[in-house]
Amino acid sequence: MKYANVLLPLPLDTYTYSIPPEMEESVVEGCRVLISFGKKKFYTAIVTAVHENTPLYDTKPLHSLLDLEPIIRRPQLRFWEWLASYYLCKTGEVYNAALPSGLKPEGDSTNVYKKKGYTPKMQIHVRLSEVMNEASRLQEAFDSLRRAPAQEALLLRYLDLTHALTSRMQKEISKSDLLELSSSRSSALDGLVKRGILEYYEKEIPSPQPQPYSLQPLSQLSDAQEKAYAEIHEAFLTKDICLLHGVTSSGKTEIYSHLISDAMKLGRQALFLLPEIAITTQITERLSKLFGDKLLVYHSKFSDNERVEVWKKLLDTKGPALVLGVRSSLLLPFTDLGLIIVDEEHESTYKQQDPDPRYNARNAAMVLARMHGGKTLLGSATPSLDSYYNAMSGKYGLVELTTRHGDCLMPNVEVVDISELRRKKIMKDTLFSPRLVQAIHAALSNSEQIILFQNRRGFAPMLECKSCSWTPRCPNCDVSLAYHRTHHRMECHYCGHVEYVAIQCPACNGKELKTLGFGTEKVEEEVEALFPSAKIARLDLDSARSRSAYENIIKDFEKGRTHILIGTQMLSKGLDFGNATVVGILNADSLLNYPDFRAHERAYQLMVQVSGRAGRRQKQGVVILQTSQPELPLIRLVEQSAYKEMVNLQLGERRKFHYPPYYRLIEIIFRSKQEEFAQAVSTEYAVQFRQRLGERVLGPVIPVVSRVQNLYIRKIILKVEATAAIASVRSIIEEVRIKMIMHPNYKQVRVHYNVDPL
Repeated sequence: MKYANVLLPLPLDTYTYSIPPEMEESVVEGCRVLISFGKKKFYTAIVTAVHENTPLYDTKPLHSLLDLEPIIRRPQLRFWEWLASYYLCKTGEVYNAALPSGLKPEGDSTNVYKKKGYTPKMQIHVRLSEVMNEASRLQEAFDSLRRAPAQEALLLRYLDLTHALTSRMQKEISKSDLLELSSSRSSALDGLVKRGILEYYEKEIPSPQPQPYSLQPLSQLSDAQEKAYAEIHEAFLTKDICLLHGVTSSGKTEIYSHLISDAMKLGRQALFLLPEIAITTQITERLSKLFGDKLLVYHSKFSDNERVEVWKKLLDTKGPALVLGVRSSLLLPFTDLGLIIVDEEHESTYKQQDPDPRYNARNAAMVLARMHGGKTLLGSATPSLDSYYNAMSGKYGLVELTTRHGDCLMPNVEVVDISELRRKKIMKDTLFSPRLVQAIHAALSNSEQIILFQNRRGFAPMLECKSCSWTPRCPNCDVSLAYHRTHHRMECHYCGHVEYVAIQCPACNGKELKTLGFGTEKVEEEVEALFPSAKIARLDLDSARSRSAYENIIKDFEKGRTHILIGTQMLSKGLDFGNATVVGILNADSLLNYPDFRAHERAYQLMVQVSGRAGRRQKQGVVILQTSQPELPLIRLVEQSAYKEMVNLQLGERRKFHYPPYYRLIEIIFRSKQEEFAQAVSTEYAVQFRQRLGERVLGPVIPVVSRVQNLYIRKIILKVEATAAIASVRSIIEEVRIKMIMHPNYKQVRVHYNVDPL
């Protein structure tokens, strides 16, 4: 008898099922099968191996086969196994994250399964009926329509739009498009169908991939770009990974395009990773003009049907050769990846935070490329300390591009001391310093655009009673509720809980609640008051929840229809606006005062990246950086764009306190509905770890936000030397886990691992 090892979309590893005799010839590795698991529930499983080794336990038979051809390839399975092993989760969780829901239906019966399966969106199209292919029959049709002028006019318009009389040039047309373009009624079209002249048929609606452009040649590289391009090729001769450290607006995308073209000429695929969906709008248009239908876009704003279509296209060996997407694109079924580009590689959004697998797409990309025998290019104007350290130590290749494309000047950064202005009551009731107001007025008078950066959405992070200092807090999480004036409500940014704004204080019945701090909504309100004639837009998670909203906000600013763009860190991620000359960083202090060892690195990256949006063409931009701590060394480093000095300063502290890149961090997170259970289990875990790892174990600690969604949280942090073998650490973690299963409160606590947390 033959058996199949199968993978379920659950936090499990493989299970073994018997293969019914009638399916033995058809079941192969990588295909989907329907199986019964648990209490009469059916799941879609992936076959990972077919063998004749009889298990030690009784097996269930496979219920049915869903694919005649594999939809998962062996290299992909290997990559899933690596992700599960390195990031300390189950392979089933990786499978669940990788496959679109339409490819893994489940239910209580096969009937439910059929309902939940992937069904492509269909659209009704129109064509000439088969009998009308002869010219004589078509003439007869027109003769019959002499007393039906509406139908006659519609048929003529159909022939004109589709070129149906010239078969080689014939175009397909949908029913809705035909009716719209001919200004006809549906009854006229139905009449032509009844007469047997035209007929309806259904066609699958493709996903909203890039519009076709007439292809353009690759742009000519400047001398500096050509030098960097050649150095990357040279680095790839001896190393699999290269870091391109290019200042903002240095033309990294042009270099990427040439490298992608090189990979495609060799018949290999390329993956272009971006940290944020918002950037894909601009990059997609540029790459479409160069690579046409060889480009495929994939990200989380796609519907499930659209994701399934992308998956199917990549299974075609003659399909697209370039994929542009965010971190989840790594999990697609590639055949032969020759190059992975990780743009803005420093961005923390490359790290999956929840649920498992909690992978870092930048690090995983290097492994995936190596599995395919390909290369990885990391690009950034402000590389992560980890990547720059690896490049400086010779682990990666390093190429530096220090001049802006077209000899554009770097923006002039001006630091404004707002604490002094407030002390002198110059900034008493405003968020804007006189210098920033002056710069905005000057830009508007010159028909230039302005970007204002505040890395907090909503109107204010909290409300407070003026009388007793009561603050509304989330009932599910240990945080205050943020005030959103647009919808006149308070929201928890952790669990999504919403409350209407209190009319009076429930603690003292006071009538006046004041706002503390400010977010993008408050900035927008003040900008509208200060510059009433300017057209203003806001780019944050509230205003850009859908794919179309992202695209419209960016396109309006790009086309000059918006004068002032206010936003959060979305603004920092590689957007290119040629007419933006002023950038205002409204509150640098909020970026610095954060309890995390990476706070200063991230603050530097954010401020330099946002600054880089200014003056990207012939005009030199100006950046107004408002802060209460102008004397801080980091502020001066931002002012001077002194990246290497920032790196040296931070690396000294990291080495001293045993942080990356010198040490690897692993977080063990405990969540429980009962605080005492979380504390008891995490404490015993720490005891067990200390017996094996000694002082490398920190905790358990209570995090800054100690309760989320009614679950109390505790954390243990393992600091392991970067040179230590990760396999031995994993075995220690597994030994402790097995031992802790016997703890009386273990089942009351959820435990998960976060490797290389950000």
